[in-house]
Amino acid sequence: MDRRTFLRAVAACPAAYLWHPFNAAADLPKARITRVRIYRPPTLNPLFNQSNMVVTVETDIGITGIGEGGSKDTLEQCAGTLIGKNPFHLEAIWQEQYIAWFYPPGREKTHALGALDLALWDLKGKALKLPIHELLGGTVRDYCECYATSAVRPPGVPADAPLTLKERARATMDAGFRAFRMHAGDVEIGDVFDTRAMVRRIADDCRQVREGVGPDGNWCIDLHQRFDFNDALRCCKALEPYEPFFVEDPVRDEHAHQDLPRLRQMTAVPLTHGEEWGLKWDFHRLVENHDIDFIRATLPNVGGITEMMKVAGICETHAVGIIPHFTGPISTAALVNCLSTFSGPVLLEYYSDGKPIDYLPEHFDFKNGKMYANQRPGLGVTPEMKLLTLIGEVTEPGRRNVFRRPDGSLTHW
Repeated sequence: MDRRTFLRAVAACPAAYLWHPFNAAADLPKARITRVRIYRPPTLNPLFNQSNMVVTVETDIGITGIGEGGSKDTLEQCAGTLIGKNPFHLEAIWQEQYIAWFYPPGREKTHALGALDLALWDLKGKALKLPIHELLGGTVRDYCECYATSAVRPPGVPADAPLTLKERARATMDAGFRAFRMHAGDVEIGDVFDTRAMVRRIADDCRQVREGVGPDGNWCIDLHQRFDFNDALRCCKALEPYEPFFVEDPVRDEHAHQDLPRLRQMTAVPLTHGEEWGLKWDFHRLVENHDIDFIRATLPNVGGITEMMKVAGICETHAVGIIPHFTGPISTAALVNCLSTFSGPVLLEYYSDGKPIDYLPEHFDFKNGKMYANQRPGLGVTPEMKLLTLIGEVTEPGRRNVFRRPDGSLTHW
């Protein structure tokens, strides 16, 4: 081929693509949401903000998405917004659910909103035959590291055999986890918890745990909001020689915006907070001001995947890691999909005894202290519906008190 012939061929290429576009078989099909169903699992967690209620979103094209969270009443109210909508318009549905009832949703209702958002993402992934992490840009890590809360035992040790903190910490490291997590001087429910005296006991416990994980191992502690500021500071200072991976919830949630910035200036231990947080407006200033090293925000509590990825963007901007609180198995699968794509530090909480979940034969993939993203479409979960109890369904549109601005965006009525 001479030079002139080659140039003519190159010049003809763009025109050829204009007249013969790529096959559009991968386009999303036209679809409408027809029904939302709510199911109670055999082992329902009764805490609203840790609910593992199962919810499905059905469409007129035969594809169903599955989510997790909420309660019957909060799910039913939020679900009305979905009926008749295009299930693939995730952001538009989220925004309308948020403002349609005028009063902004509290943390319990946000949990339900997040459950439905998980189902919509699952549905979209199934329609495209892709896992969620591929829709979010693909994974940046081979696996998500995990920490374990006191449940790991050395091989061959009976379940009822007493173990020291040091032994449990060592077993956790040997099992492949990134860190061992401990509680802060637990006492029996209803007993007196003397925070001033407890600081000394906790410091000694942490010394044992450091010995258990070894000089290169990691451990973390949950103060569980048990301390007022002065004792929280005393405790953090006492733990500094043992180098915790993080100290969780050192102060009351109600005081976090006032106390955490002060605490950050007065101790060297890494701080994390926020298992009770809901929407990003609960905590974005603490992230932006670098008052915490990690956030504990989780799914579906923040409002689903749609919001979690915005939270991840805020955290990436300010070099803050994400250590989400444990959640139900469907939401955990969603966390692996989301946080596999997050470029910052990630540590997942493993809070399972490793036994199969009867009503969910496929959920998250866990092995040797780590969780792995998989290539199953959507969230990658498969429910055994006959083991779930149907307790509610929504087929009619709900309240839609919204206005539109001239540019098409939603605003309050």
